[in-house]
Amino acid sequence: MSASSLVLASGNAGKLREFSHLLAPLGIEPMPQGQLGVSDAEETGLTFVENALIKARHAAEVTGLPALADDSGIEVDALGGEPGIYSARFAARRQQGSGDGDNNAALLAALEGVPEQARTARYWCVLVYLRHAADPVPIIVQASWEGRVLDAPQGEGGFGYDPLFWLPEHGMTAAALDAETKNRLSHRGRAMQQLLEALAAQSGQA
Repeated sequence: MSASSLVLASGNAGKLREFSHLLAPLGIEPMPQGQLGVSDAEETGLTFVENALIKARHAAEVTGLPALADDSGIEVDALGGEPGIYSARFAARRQQGSGDGDNNAALLAALEGVPEQARTARYWCVLVYLRHAADPVPIIVQASWEGRVLDAPQGEGGFGYDPLFWLPEHGMTAAALDAETKNRLSHRGRAMQQLLEALAAQSGQA
């Protein structure tokens, strides 16, 4: 697979950095869909799998290239699984802004008064790879990452809810991890390892 043969169905700068790092050992540099004139797909699905399929199919249809899409978010037990698939739009759905900072503030407000031991949460990542828009057997993998939501942000790295996502076994937030460690431990890194194994098997290299 050449670097020019894969379109990443995302415009999220943080995801682009992580995927570029994870795919670098294979000599693959994913092309963000925006560079190929692909607009964001409307995420009308009710699950991470549905939305990832929608995004991958849209990018493949527009470009004629194989496509990789990610749909991910944070699931907070005390909120009945929210924000879930609406993680990137959590604040916007409450008319409180639309950036990472707004989403973090909205999550903290929703958890106000919830004790530390009840703030358990996990990140989910679903990856979908399509060889072409009509691919009848897409590769679909998923992985999670357990943690807890703090009551104030810590750390300068990462993106999304990383400054609030506390990792008890490491004594820091996801935003405080170095990139190499995060890519090894994270929901996205774990899902990517599954995807790479599936791609190798599909090409007969496994």
